[in-house]
Amino acid sequence: MRIVSLVPSATEMLFALGLGSEVIAVTHECDYPPAVAGIPKVTRDVLPPGLSSAEIDAAVKERTLRGEAIYSLDAEALRQLEPDLIITQALCTVCAVSFDDVRAVAEQIASQPQVISLDPHTVGEVLGDARTIAQATDRKDAAVQLVNEASARIDRIRVAVKDARRPRVVALEWLDPPFAAGHWTPQLIDYAGGDDVLGFAGEPSEQRTWAEVEASRPDIVIVMPCGYDAEIAHREAEMHRDQLAALGAGEVVAVDAAAYFSRPGPRIVEGLELLAHILHPELFPEAPGPALTVEL
Repeated sequence: MRIVSLVPSATEMLFALGLGSEVIAVTHECDYPPAVAGIPKVTRDVLPPGLSSAEIDAAVKERTLRGEAIYSLDAEALRQLEPDLIITQALCTVCAVSFDDVRAVAEQIASQPQVISLDPHTVGEVLGDARTIAQATDRKDAAVQLVNEASARIDRIRVAVKDARRPRVVALEWLDPPFAAGHWTPQLIDYAGGDDVLGFAGEPSEQRTWAEVEASRPDIVIVMPCGYDAEIAHREAEMHRDQLAALGAGEVVAVDAAAYFSRPGPRIVEGLELLAHILHPELFPEAPGPALTVEL
């Protein structure tokens, strides 16, 4: 089967299901697993490089209001590839090319590819996407194994923190302006033994004011700007040191959102394990990924 993935999380899921050799094109943001580096890219950024967080936010809002995507699809390259399956999403206009654009191009391709849209809002729906891909690619056994292993890791965390203290947690998926993380992230915080005091499980991320964040009285603030790694997240946090210090939290930690939180793929389970380490280091002394403390 010839598969094109237009979502980084779908690319990760395809490889996790043993379908990496059948992926013939991906997005410019697909960077995991490392084997994806040599696969042709069929998208590019529309926004110019070097924008600040505030400028990115303003540009995204402006283009979204005009009904324009922030990523461009190389339609001609996609037509020439003649895939059998295209995987995209309609969950977030910021995260991928427009679903309508993909569907329109697919109708012009001689191979008449099947188009699957993955739109998870919860942890369960993320794992359900493995089954959706498996049904289209005859990888049902691999999907069952992936879901069972992920479920066992999730259950291990939830059982371990059942009687532990529950710190008040704020997860910020953007800082200028501040956005409280939504969708699956509040669930992950709950599973890890914390109380998300701003986000709502299954709901989109929501713009807040710094006054609202302060009023939530967090014990721990987790900085996870969407699409950024831990080093950039830490730098963003330092640029907003005064605002973060004013929150009165006992701890501010920057994490790799691109790997563990903003992509609804297999690695959100590692994100859960990272959260468990941050919230309950006495129970989970080993961190599966970077957790960089922000000195205030």
